[in-house]
Amino acid sequence: MTKTSLPFRVSLLSLFAVAAVMGAASLYAASPTSGQPATDVKGKWSGTFNSNQLDVPPFTLTIVINPNLRGHILGNADLTSRCMRGAQLEVTVTDSDVVLAGSDKDGDNLTIRGSLDSTGTLLKSTYILNGAATGNCETDDGTGTLIKK
Repeated sequence: MTKTSLPFRVSLLSLFAVAAVMGAASLYAASPTSGQPATDVKGKWSGTFNSNQLDVPPFTLTIVINPNLRGHILGNADLTSRCMRGAQLEVTVTDSDVVLAGSDKDGDNLTIRGSLDSTGTLLKSTYILNGAATGNCETDDGTGTLIKK
């Protein structure tokens, strides 16, 4: 290695370190469109969801949302649906819009899309659930509300 390449490598590594820190900090930084602080969705949320299908009973969902070591927001969901029992969900927040999407260990999928109220503690949403991987059900969709505990 020549002496002229060492400062370049150090500068490049410093740039990567700053980018990593800024990426993790963006979870709680100002919202890019409103200039307001991003909504903090960390914590425990719970609520009831009602299917649009007449033969599917309502189910409850409890989700604990936290950032992982890489700064991505994840949620561990526990639900009592006949289609699936739990799921690991990735959480995306844009202003007051929230998307929770992921699957269980068997490959059944759940996506929840909604908007937070002005207090940031009530998420009115729609969902689509595909339990075809386990054969528990095909596709279910409906509405629900999650409340931050």
